[in-house]
Amino acid sequence: MEQIHKRFTVEQVRSLLKGYCHGELNRLTIEDILEIGRSRFFTLLEQYRSDSDGFSIEYHRTSPKRISVHIDKRIKEELMRQKELIENPELPITTYNYSFIRDYLSKNGITVSLPTIISRAKLLGCYMPRPKQKAHDRQVITTAIGTLIQHDASHHRWSPYAKDKWVLITSLDDFSRKLLYADFFEQETTWAHIQSAEILMRTYGIPLQYYVDSLRVFRFIQQRDSLWRKHVLQTDEADPQWRQVMSTLGVKVIFALSAQAKGKVERPYRWLQDRIVRICAMEKITSIEDVRSVLKDELNRYNNHQVHSTTGEIPSILFEKARKQGNTLFRPFVLPKPFTSIKDVFCLTEKRTVNGYRKIELFNHDIPVPNVPLRQEVIVHLYPEIKKNVLEVRLWWNNQMIQALTYPLNQFPSVHF
Repeated sequence: MEQIHKRFTVEQVRSLLKGYCHGELNRLTIEDILEIGRSRFFTLLEQYRSDSDGFSIEYHRTSPKRISVHIDKRIKEELMRQKELIENPELPITTYNYSFIRDYLSKNGITVSLPTIISRAKLLGCYMPRPKQKAHDRQVITTAIGTLIQHDASHHRWSPYAKDKWVLITSLDDFSRKLLYADFFEQETTWAHIQSAEILMRTYGIPLQYYVDSLRVFRFIQQRDSLWRKHVLQTDEADPQWRQVMSTLGVKVIFALSAQAKGKVERPYRWLQDRIVRICAMEKITSIEDVRSVLKDELNRYNNHQVHSTTGEIPSILFEKARKQGNTLFRPFVLPKPFTSIKDVFCLTEKRTVNGYRKIELFNHDIPVPNVPLRQEVIVHLYPEIKKNVLEVRLWWNNQMIQALTYPLNQFPSVHF
């Protein structure tokens, strides 16, 4: 079918629309005459009503605007840089991110469309079709914030210019998809995970449940973790330090059956991982402090500006909306009895028996224990402050704190915090 401007004059179409506006003709009659649909009719009607004298049905073809040689060169440079990242086996980058290239060029004052970048990528052999998504083994559904915190860690080389690998630890609210915690650590330790839980709970409250994998930090598994002399302990009969903290605070821990089962936190991980590595490569970042700055910007983008594909809302806005409506299972943070200090809750715990000299042995240190009968078991709370390079040792017996001692961290070289 030929276009309207080839079958009718402007005056003929204007006369029909004028008749409709005066109530002389109905819409269906005009659509039959012009052989157009309802949407096209109302488009023409809007144009006529806005400017009846200047109304036109002429079709004006506009030639696509060509990008400059300079912009074309920059696109090629960024695509080839992405190719180098993908081909580097030490980096967690396996695909091209054309949206990232568009955003990065935009920050540098270059505006270019995504289809243009993709077309250049295909010409340069820098194009990969999207792989088919695999179905998840398990889906977790929640109805309120604080119902479930998905907690995970990612250990990678985050910059091609960095010598070391760093660990990104994050905690995500399952309902709102807001990342409540994210930070880099030089090593993945039990203490790093305890610190992340402390910051989250003191900021937002105590959640109902944590959802984690079966890493040693979180779970004791008999065939994997036990020594020959401890085979009497079955899976989950021994609580790792992190899980002891959760138990003290009354937080239930759920273990994922597979990586696919943790998809809700794995997807934000991949998003953060992808963008952080690319930015670190482009800005030639070498220190963990600088990569923390990149993380802060990307975390702000994810939580406060980006509409989540599943919820259809910005995570921070959805989180605040639920909180104001009372749709939350976060409990206000209160120290459980008999404790009066944070250092006795978010801590590492050891048990020792008082010897005949009324002392306990702790990592090659003899520590005096006053007012405790011989052969009694005391509970030792260890609270390291890495930045201050000190370790506070707090001794408990019979639900009472006996004493607190502070040591330099370097006096405990065999203990990794």
